[in-house]
Parts: sequence; structure tokens; C-alpha cells
Amino acid sequence: MRIVMARINHETNTFSPIPTPLSAFTPLWGEEAEAAARVSNTAIGAFHAYARAQGAEIAVPVFAMANPSGPVADDAFEALAGAVLEEVAKGCDIILLDLHGAMVTQSFDDGEGELLARVRRLAPGVPLGLALDLHANLTDDIVSNCDCIVGFKTYPHIDMYETGEHVTRIIDGMVREGLRPVNAWSHPPQFAHTLSMNTTQDNAMSALIERAREAETAAGVLAVSVFGGFSLADIPTAGVSVAVTATREDTARDVAADIAREVWQRRDELVFREEPLDISIAQARRVAEEAGGAGPVLLLDHGDNCMSGGTCDVMDVLEAALGAGLDGIVCGPINDAAAVEACQAAGEGAEITLKLGNKIVADGFASLPPLSVTGVVEALGEGRYTVSGPIYTGQTFFMGRAAVLRTPQARILIVEQPHEPWDAGVFQCLGIDPFAARFLILKSRMYCRPVFEPRASAVIACASRGVTSSAYELFSFEKVTRPIFPLDEGANWS
Repeated sequence: MRIVMARINHETNTFSPIPTPLSAFTPLWGEEAEAAARVSNTAIGAFHAYARAQGAEIAVPVFAMANPSGPVADDAFEALAGAVLEEVAKGCDIILLDLHGAMVTQSFDDGEGELLARVRRLAPGVPLGLALDLHANLTDDIVSNCDCIVGFKTYPHIDMYETGEHVTRIIDGMVREGLRPVNAWSHPPQFAHTLSMNTTQDNAMSALIERAREAETAAGVLAVSVFGGFSLADIPTAGVSVAVTATREDTARDVAADIAREVWQRRDELVFREEPLDISIAQARRVAEEAGGAGPVLLLDHGDNCMSGGTCDVMDVLEAALGAGLDGIVCGPINDAAAVEACQAAGEGAEITLKLGNKIVADGFASLPPLSVTGVVEALGEGRYTVSGPIYTGQTFFMGRAAVLRTPQARILIVEQPHEPWDAGVFQCLGIDPFAARFLILKSRMYCRPVFEPRASAVIACASRGVTSSAYELFSFEKVTRPIFPLDEGANWS
């Protein structure tokens, strides 16, 4: 048995000014890709374990992930897709793909659908299993060009490996038992905010995921996935959808439609309505006073969230916190290569005034002046650390060169590229204990939570004018199918 598997992962924010060349994926090829897949705590890691258990010949042409950013460059997409197609063309018995489901390229609104259609043309009869992110934007091309679809059921995503195992169970049934699954999907006309998708909370998304789990226990139902979608991709089918893999077409269609109706009924609960920033800052002050040092107040700058395509250089939240007189602040990582260079040139211990952030401006967004901050260069170094878990456990990340500026109110971590605070190591690699802060400002929305939330006295979502804002009125949607809720309050569906 020969099994081809690959991981290509990108969530595209079509409003983001951050480019996505091939280098953004830091792709691994061939033997290096296979080695990464073997130890990865993601869907492809489960694929690899399954293939080893079968004694199969394993081909991993590419293992690639880029942080969310703007549309993927055409040459990058062709290189990644070409590697997969080259291995499939050699012949195989199973194809297992670990994709995101919200990739937009310069030429294709549906990058995954284009890749899957090409793979299907090369290998029309080969069992093809697909693992997708909970934030996938489904399309007909995705659904019709694979044998099964399984999406993550957690956000933050801590079930990536388990999702891959689910895919392999279905595919194994095809190979060993002659199972012939079929897919169906339903797509109510609605966006869901990512801040309303936290499955660690008692909310509508958690209830819908539980509904999907219950549906999977019914006879003939192999997989049920509720996709919250990624609304900052301006493509026709962006938004919420439900996918079902079953043994009968009518079963798959009926289950998908039934759960989609429940999604639509709860559409108001999937909308996040942000508070004005000054109210959030005032709330943070009150909570800190009441907590009395029981842990930092976690301020999440979700409008400039790296893992949704943010530039990580919008200064709104830090500026508001400083202006309100908050102190004991730890903030970062701020993406500003010029500021890092200035700190490097000044050297540790030097006092320096920086013009920080607000330097990367997206089309349609106002240009704001950088934030002037004066402080001492406390630390310089390489922004490299290893994640302790539970997301991407053991994986080493690099933020570029890094510097810490200490001001009377704050310690600010500045790096050379946008970066998600996956782990306390983001700060610890430069000598900062984030849990000793009074206020901890992170450019994050959800992925920081498994590490930072348990030790925080409170978590407060803070609005900013970045390209990942929850205020959809900031964005000019041109391609998405209208009407769609909540952009269009009068949207209807039955």
C-alpha cells in the first residue's frame, strides 16, 4: 500500500496587507516533510501513525504552514500544489490531506478546492480523506472532490490529531470494508465572529458542536462538522457551513440541513459585539484593583490578531492603556523591524525614544502616526522558543530578532515579524515573566488562552482598528454573496 499525505495550511485574510510568498510557509519537502509529519501533533501526525500501522509506503511531498495573511502568491500555490500532484501521479492507494479550508490565492478564491480538483483528475478512484480547520469556508469544489471531510471540533484547536484519526477510520473502512461514503453540505447565509466560537465556553458554538457529535452516533453517519468559517475572506461562500459524510446521500443531506437550520436559529448568538476601547481599559483597571495581584489582567487586542492576518503593529490598545495611566504592563509581541534595529544599534542599557508601530497600513484603513515611547533597552536577542503546549507542543518558533523596551509603565516586546503568542516562551526567551505583570496585552484572540487564561485574573477583549477587527463595517466586502447576516440584518433563509 502506498499512501500520499501532505499538510498545506493557510487562513487567508483578503484584507490583510501582509504578503504570503512561498517563504512564509517555511515549507519542508520530501524527507524533511516526512520527518515533521511523523512527530506532528496535527492531523497529518495521525495520518502518519495510521500509515505506519499499515506497513505502508509513505510519501509526504510537503509539510507547510503560513500564519494568516493576505492572498497566497500564485507561484507559492503552484509550488505547494505541484509537489502533491507529482507524488499522486506516481500512483497511490490512499490520499490524506491536512488542509485549512480558507486559502485564497492571487488567482483562486478557493485554493483548497482548486488543489483537490487537480488531485481528483489525476486519481479519480483513489480514497481521499480531508481534515479541515473549524474556520474553513466550504465550497462545492472542496466537498465534491474528496471522500470524507472532518473538521476540528475545538477552538482553540486542541483536537487536530484526533481529527486526523477520524479521517483515517473512514478511509480505512473504504479500503478494508468497501465503504462508499458520500458528502453533503449546507451553508446558511451568515457570518460568525471568531470570538463567539470559543468551544471552552458554554455558548452556541459549543452546543452546535455537541449536536454534531450526537449526530455522528446515528446509523450511517460517519462524520459531522460545523464550520464557523472565516469571515475576513471576501469570497462568495465565506461564512458558516455544516458538512456531513455518511453512507447514504439522503442521510448526509438531511443531517446537514437539520443542523444548519439550528445554526441559523442561533445566528444572533454567533455575533460578537465589541465594547468601545475606553470602556474595556476602564474595566481592566477595576478588575486589577479587585484582583489584588491574583494574576495579570489579560487584554486581548483581537483587532490586530496575528492568527487572523493582523499586522501586529496597531498601537491602539497599548496607547490607550498608557494614556489611562495603567502600569505594570507587559505587551507584545509588537511587529516593528525598524524599532528592533534601533534597539540593536543603541545596545542594552541605552535609553532610546522609538516611533513604534502603525507603519503597515491596509487598503481602506486610516494611516495613524506611530506611538512615541521612551525607555531603556532592557534585553536583545533572538526571538526563538519552543512551545510547551498544548497547541503545537514541542515545536520551535522564531519571531525574528527581538528587543525589550522598559518604560516607567510597561515592558514592551518588539520583534521583526508578526507572531502569535502561543506560549509563555514568547516572553521568557527575552527574560520577561508575563505572569508577573499587572496587565498583559497580547495581540491574540484565542490561541493564547490555553497557556495564559488559567493564570489570568480576567480576560478582556479589546477593540482596535486592525484588519482582524470584529467591526465588519470597517471592511469593504465585494465578492461575498449578499444578503448575509449580520452585514444585512434583513437576511433570510429557510
